[in-house]
Amino acid sequence: MTIDPTARVEDGAVIGEDTSVGPYCIIGRNVIIGASCKLIAQVHITAQTTIGAGCTIYPFVSLGTPPQSLSYKGELTRLEIGAGCTIRESVTMNAGTVAGGGVTRVGDRGYFMNRSHVGHDCKVGNDVIFATSATVGGHCEVGDFAFLGRLTAAHQFVRIGAQAMIEATSCARADVIPFGLATGQSASLAGLNIGEMKRRKFTSERLTLVQAFYQELFHGPGIFAERLNQSRHQLDADPAIAEILAFIDADRHRSLCQPTKPTALKVGGSARGLNPRIRTAQ
Repeated sequence: MTIDPTARVEDGAVIGEDTSVGPYCIIGRNVIIGASCKLIAQVHITAQTTIGAGCTIYPFVSLGTPPQSLSYKGELTRLEIGAGCTIRESVTMNAGTVAGGGVTRVGDRGYFMNRSHVGHDCKVGNDVIFATSATVGGHCEVGDFAFLGRLTAAHQFVRIGAQAMIEATSCARADVIPFGLATGQSASLAGLNIGEMKRRKFTSERLTLVQAFYQELFHGPGIFAERLNQSRHQLDADPAIAEILAFIDADRHRSLCQPTKPTALKVGGSARGLNPRIRTAQ
């Protein structure tokens, strides 16, 4: 453990083995930082914040600061960040509110580009990417391997399913299904995130099956509720189909993100040569 002499680490804070705390960092008394982390410089961590092993945190990051909620009355609440995360310059992550359960959770191996934000009481999964200035409001849920493009925003209580992609400059006002691709200023469902599904080793047979299910559910005849009921016979056809149906059936605060009109399936990312897992500011 190395702590720069200009850093301020309050009594009670726990700093893991082989962790370095750079110049002008401020670490609060209730903070726990795991082993082999690197706080480069001018990082501010407060509240009951825990950070897993192997995280790298860049200058001007602020973690565990009070939730931006009128319900907050100064209570000591939590922010939990998993292992192996990269948190770039000026990222902010707020602690939870008592009304929302008191904790904001971020999973392992997340890559948070500069100026991205995780609001209070959010639940963010593993292996996510938040591009530059991607923002999720309070109480949002973001599934594993989700990708939020630059300057995207998700309204509070929105759910973004696993392996979904929100394209740059979009605003998600409704829940985006797992494996979904959402695009547009007021985001609508544009198809499946095929590029990411291929990277997760979906076979051609599985892709064809899930694409057919998607077409039937979102572009078939009749109203959506009827199509949803008719599609349930495919529940056991593929785990991805079961995951989408479970996501739709779960209790939710927001409506479901839908296509604006019937269109051909759009291939996420790779259609324009964009690989959403490349860790550059898309």
